[in-house]
Amino acid sequence: MPTQNRSEAVSIFDRVTDRAAGNAEKYTLRQKLFGTEDVLPMWVADMDIETPQCVRDAVARRAAEPIYGYEEMPDSAFEAQMEWMQQRHGLDLQREWLFYSHSVVASISTAIMAFSEPGDEVVVQPPIYPPFMKQVQRHERRLLLNPLKQDARGSWHFDLDDLKAKISPKTKLLLLCSPHNPVGCVWEKRELESLAAVCLEHGIKVFADEIHSDLVYAPYRHIPFASLSPEVCGITVTAIGPGKTFNVAGLAISTVAVADVAMRRRFDEVYQQIHFAQGTVFGHAGFEAAYREGEAWLEALLTYLKRNSDRLAKVLDGVEGIEYHAPEGTYLAWLDCRKMGFDSDRALREFFIKEAKLGLSPGISFGREGSGFMRLNFAVPTPVMDEALKRLESALEKR
Repeated sequence: MPTQNRSEAVSIFDRVTDRAAGNAEKYTLRQKLFGTEDVLPMWVADMDIETPQCVRDAVARRAAEPIYGYEEMPDSAFEAQMEWMQQRHGLDLQREWLFYSHSVVASISTAIMAFSEPGDEVVVQPPIYPPFMKQVQRHERRLLLNPLKQDARGSWHFDLDDLKAKISPKTKLLLLCSPHNPVGCVWEKRELESLAAVCLEHGIKVFADEIHSDLVYAPYRHIPFASLSPEVCGITVTAIGPGKTFNVAGLAISTVAVADVAMRRRFDEVYQQIHFAQGTVFGHAGFEAAYREGEAWLEALLTYLKRNSDRLAKVLDGVEGIEYHAPEGTYLAWLDCRKMGFDSDRALREFFIKEAKLGLSPGISFGREGSGFMRLNFAVPTPVMDEALKRLESALEKR
């Protein structure tokens, strides 16, 4: 797999791009979400770090061609992803398993419609990425909440006793987030195997959102759910893609892998009803280039992100009221602010907006289990991280 020069990759991470001058969601929605533009936005999960040069070059080459008509996603792009998943994660995919999708949320909706009926139960494990819950409800399925539990060391785990007590004949699907957004947990193999055993026993299919699978810090290792065994692979729909890894969410391209023939046939029925088509000419180019040429860039990025996380930990070390357990994966800091003394989630949010002047994601938006938490995206260049930490330290000192 060809790679970029590592020194070149490192140098671009410090560049600050004025995204406020464009139409970046993170910046454009500041007034709507926070009531002011005077916040440093560190909420939505994309990076303020430049997309790798290999991707930009591939998109530029395609843009230079004179026609932007309909295209099929090329087999070579799927093959690049298949090689990547095998080499980095030990997951052997087959071409016929793979579907193009413009987003993981769209893929979640397709799985909900394909593998359950209105009134059926779909398991979600809060605190969780909000669309998990919203899409279940929008499709008139019942939420079966199976909250994660936190141990004395701050680590998060599945609560399988709770899950087994709640399962009924109407429980059809479980939405798994791995690595987990927002808590940053990278699930261990034994934990995934225990969850899989419950699902196999009760005939529950699993949608595994593994979009953050490449953003894992040593010594942790992402274990694809479908890699656990042929039996587990046979109940799993896996969502993967380069969007988070290479900061190409704007290319609107990911994939879905469905190994079981009957499941794949049913998934395809709904997929065709929705008419996903095959994506954009620029998405195809960027997708393939990322997987074929972006590995060294990613390795340098992981070092950079870990440094940002460590710097945040240093600032919060000893701060009364905020507990920070560095994520094992993702670039999302899950800040436990329950001991800060605020009487409501609104007051906590207002502290970060008005005093720290930081636009974060309120934990309560991830389910009531997120009450008292805030999520901070630390995938930013050093100068931006410097400013964020300065604002945070100042606000905390005043308290």
